[in-house]
Amino acid sequence: MDVRVVCISRTIAAGGEVIGRAVAERLGFRYVDEEVVTQAAKKARVDPKVVAAAEHKQPLIKRLIESLGSAQGIPDPLGFPTGLPPEPYYPAGIPLQPVLPEDHRAMIREAIQEIATQGRAVIVAHAASMALGGMAGVLRELVTASPETRAQRLEAAGEKDGTAAVAASDKERRDYFRSFYRIKEELPTHYDVVINTDKLAPEQALQAILAVAGE
Repeated sequence: MDVRVVCISRTIAAGGEVIGRAVAERLGFRYVDEEVVTQAAKKARVDPKVVAAAEHKQPLIKRLIESLGSAQGIPDPLGFPTGLPPEPYYPAGIPLQPVLPEDHRAMIREAIQEIATQGRAVIVAHAASMALGGMAGVLRELVTASPETRAQRLEAAGEKDGTAAVAASDKERRDYFRSFYRIKEELPTHYDVVINTDKLAPEQALQAILAVAGE
């Protein structure tokens, strides 16, 4: 398979971000996460926080700052001893900003398309697999794990109630698919590969993705 873009969707605390960074490192692709929001904000000529709010009920600006330009100098993404570090979790309850959210969401989708056209990118989150479903050269991955495993990982990282955090994040994920792509239910068949990190260690997940990508 001639892969030009890898899309990685992930549930909270499944390890999708660290696996995505490792895939980018091995393929020599750039790692794209909140860069999507930044690019959409430039198009709209607005603060990235406004576009982020249109996309997501939780604030993304912290991860935007941390992730921007992160494809350069990724420090041994799979160099941790055991387990999978959870993605950041931000408490819900922050309201959307009422600034033409549908327009900004359209710009996010357009930004994903532009990044994919440039090629050689690993795009994590933003449901890029749905935005690029019909594009040649796109490998669509889902990285997930059971709610119980993800809750345990969150609590090990300091979250007081991992079960509640997973439930809130999964609900927001369902709402995201409905509002952005009119998808009532996310299915395994929306993806080319589904990785279960209950069973697969990070290096095994990486090798499975690289094998499908033809590396």
